[in-house]
Amino acid sequence: MSQVTLIGARLANEGEEFVYHGEASGCEGCPYRDQCLNLSEGVKYRVDGVRENAQTLDCALHDGGVRAVEVEPASVRANVPSRNAYAGSKASLAGPCPHVECPSHEFCVADGADEKEERQIQEVVGDPPHDTCALDRDLTLVEFESEE
Repeated sequence: MSQVTLIGARLANEGEEFVYHGEASGCEGCPYRDQCLNLSEGVKYRVDGVRENAQTLDCALHDGGVRAVEVEPASVRANVPSRNAYAGSKASLAGPCPHVECPSHEFCVADGADEKEERQIQEVVGDPPHDTCALDRDLTLVEFESEE
């Protein structure tokens, strides 16, 4: 089910995905904070629609202002240990990885997935983008179901 919120005008495009990180210090005293701060922290969202004829509102954080959009929780693509990688099963991230230059890094520390939390696997995508893991982990790329 879609939820209406306010996001930066430059991000207000259908299909755009973002992770909601909660209140920033600049939000204090804002008259629109109830409309902006209505999502669940740490959850990845996808913009499903931009409210037409809605005005762009001034914002202390977004230099282009904020716009009203409809969002839904989005799925998260991540690397998980291969032994747990089956569609329908639950898995969690393998743990932190310091190798930011690795082509798989964004999936090993997937934004929108907590390494301590098990998530339902929606689909097994296949091999991760790296040739070999610097931490010698046997990983599989999966798509986690969206959080409700």
